[in-house]
Amino acid sequence: MKVIDLTHTISENMPVYPGTETPKLVTANTYEANGFKETLLTLFSHTGTHMDAPSHIFKHRTTLDAFPVDQFIGKGLVIDCSDVEEGQRITMEHIHAVKEKANQAEFLLFYTGWEKHWGTNTYFGDYPAINEEVADYLINTKKKGVGLDVIGIDPITDENLTIHHKLFAETEIVVIENLTRLGEIGGELFTFFALPMKYENADGAPIRAVAVLNE
Repeated sequence: MKVIDLTHTISENMPVYPGTETPKLVTANTYEANGFKETLLTLFSHTGTHMDAPSHIFKHRTTLDAFPVDQFIGKGLVIDCSDVEEGQRITMEHIHAVKEKANQAEFLLFYTGWEKHWGTNTYFGDYPAINEEVADYLINTKKKGVGLDVIGIDPITDENLTIHHKLFAETEIVVIENLTRLGEIGGELFTFFALPMKYENADGAPIRAVAVLNE
């Protein structure tokens, strides 16, 4: 068994979506003064490697805390989209190339290689994103979730969040953004864990995303 952590570390200087404040990690208690260390965390719910719930877009849709926990565990498949260039879209051609495995998977994770720009301004640029036909496939095959190694499932320029709306209007799928190390998994099915922080009425939450590979 091989385990790969697909999660960026939360830090005060990490990349965040434009317009969002960076996290604050304040030492609230110290070994010297209190005999233990405790940290006060202040961060937005869509910080770092995180998950979007349908309620992120639609007021009366499902929140993360309302999902059964098995929503966040299942068969994953990484689809290599590293050939998609800046400003281009991920299309059904990438899925057709691995169609049999894609149909079996409960989570599709699209590897673009964009994580190499993590920590630079380019990360917020014209990164690859899925098109609406791919979104239709995710809906029609009733996937539990979809993930990418970019900051959003919609292009940064799409203020209407077209793909978010399409997915969350029609299905209980979850969306995972800012994944890392997808290129280390390979092309076989694996067990995927994406466990969000459980808080009340969660529209989104940081997750610990993990791939468990059978060797």
